[in-house]
Amino acid sequence: MRSVLERIGFSSLIGLIASASLLVAAPSCFAQGGEPQYFAIRSARVVPVSGPPMEDATIVVARGVIVAVAKDATIPADAWVIEGKGLTVYPGLLDALTDVGLPPPPPPPAAEGTPRRIGEAPRGPEDRPNSTPWRSSADELSLSDKRIETWRSAGFTTVVSAPKPGFFPGQATVLDLAGERPGDLVVKSPVAIPVSIRPISGFGSGFPDSLMGVLGYEHQVWLDTEWLTKAEAAYEKNPKGIARPRYDRTSAALADALKDHALVLLSGNTALDIRRALELTDRWKVNAAIYGGQAGYEVAPEIGAKKVAVLVDLKWPEKEKDSDPEDLDSLRTLRFRDRAPSTPAAFTKAGVKFAFYSGAITNPKDILKAVKKSIDAGLAPMPRCARSHFHLRKSMEFLIASAPSKKGKSQTW
Repeated sequence: MRSVLERIGFSSLIGLIASASLLVAAPSCFAQGGEPQYFAIRSARVVPVSGPPMEDATIVVARGVIVAVAKDATIPADAWVIEGKGLTVYPGLLDALTDVGLPPPPPPPAAEGTPRRIGEAPRGPEDRPNSTPWRSSADELSLSDKRIETWRSAGFTTVVSAPKPGFFPGQATVLDLAGERPGDLVVKSPVAIPVSIRPISGFGSGFPDSLMGVLGYEHQVWLDTEWLTKAEAAYEKNPKGIARPRYDRTSAALADALKDHALVLLSGNTALDIRRALELTDRWKVNAAIYGGQAGYEVAPEIGAKKVAVLVDLKWPEKEKDSDPEDLDSLRTLRFRDRAPSTPAAFTKAGVKFAFYSGAITNPKDILKAVKKSIDAGLAPMPRCARSHFHLRKSMEFLIASAPSKKGKSQTW
């Protein structure tokens, strides 16, 4: 029964999850996996994504898909009925950017995607450091990742999972956190292309090792991708007398993802980085959103004017626990730590569409604590602001609500 609840995308109060006595009727007909084809949660208090709570409502699920949420919903005669009186049912939570479900990335082969060693000769135009945009999180899923169960137990039914690290680390996928095989988790892929515009630190990180170098390199990658797209179109239209365009794995993968309408996610956490990301969106001519966004309280009106959506990192800045107690933080650093949680409220006021993601948070319970900090800093609690930040699904294709419905997958309502 638990797997059914997980698949349809609901998170409910502890009583509904834990009490087996709520299962009042067994159906006469079961699905192939031993689960009921139809079931209903009856007479519960239902809190939808947007809109007021519904008292004494019924939720009907057919073959894993929500088909009705209403006070007068008709329950099929052979449905498995769960009495929800005195309980509250919520939609499952969504982590808008994470690597849950993915194993630690293996070292990329020396032939490509890695920096050159000292004294090693350049490999030519195809030498793409820290770039593996052909990697797809849908192909690398591992059900052995314990975080799947941890996130699911905390009420998260869906995540947008992407590979790490690199300038172009790979393609993001919308996943449901329930299934017997990796393919059962995949809702839509690809949905986004994360791009980091920060230099990769560490010994042997290689070129580009400066901000200017990274921006120049990534700009060239987008130029090469645009050229490859046009060159292939021209060659396919009339190959006579035209040299076949040279294959470049990075450009080809990016071009294919953009054809699938994948959203480009640009990193930007400080005010300067956010402004840079806004400029790059226009320069690279891509459909983009920003992830990070913690200093958005400084530039919220500018983001709103550009109509760019933002994924807000909930790992709020704080002083490192093992830092030297004698080191004094700058006023700018202290202000950033103090005001970062107020960014969602500033976005709501400026009309910026946004969503939350877990960032470097390792315990999903801390995610809700981080949201509470934003509420304390001025963000209107649900449901008043629900329409504001759940509205993001209308402008960002990678969120679950904009993915095409699929038999056996969750839907929002």
